[in-house]
Amino acid sequence: MPKLGVEPIRRAALIKATIDEIGAAGSLEVTVSQIARRAGMSSALAHHYFGGKEQIFLAAMRHILGQYGAGVRGALAGAAGGGPRARLEAIVRASFEAGHFRPEVIGAWLNFYVLAQSLPGAARLLRIYRARLRSNLLAGLRPLAGARAEKLAESLAALIDGAWLHAALGPVEGRAAADRVLECLDMMLTEPG
Repeated sequence: MPKLGVEPIRRAALIKATIDEIGAAGSLEVTVSQIARRAGMSSALAHHYFGGKEQIFLAAMRHILGQYGAGVRGALAGAAGGGPRARLEAIVRASFEAGHFRPEVIGAWLNFYVLAQSLPGAARLLRIYRARLRSNLLAGLRPLAGARAEKLAESLAALIDGAWLHAALGPVEGRAAADRVLECLDMMLTEPG
């Protein structure tokens, strides 16, 4: 069996340290030295693996989005055969799953939204996330809402993002946030078109 090299372990440590450091600082005003120190290595090694602070931030954002995507795919697989409402609930619940709805990830995620305003690579990742979320929501909403599906998908995505923003301002339990979003979904679905 091949032995796992040290590079993937160090890269993973730097990504985790980046998320933790941004979450602790509450901003992107962290240095590569701070990130490397948290990861237990030198800043030269961090630069060697990623090239610079922006590349480390992008790697951390890809990691967060990858974990989120895996969570959504798993939730959707679990909801298979349950119908469109079960599909929507799976997406919403996955959005607030305890594994990634943690204070440091919430802080990092919100700062990545800021980074996307000025860094093309971050903006691209954010567009991909938003397009996938929209597509997943539409797949569940079209059978339930017909022509209103597009509008409801936008509203539901805004509710999910808003709950994350609310969580950044103070402690919010993921299950409670998902329940609130799902209550709003049910109200939107019962409103006349």
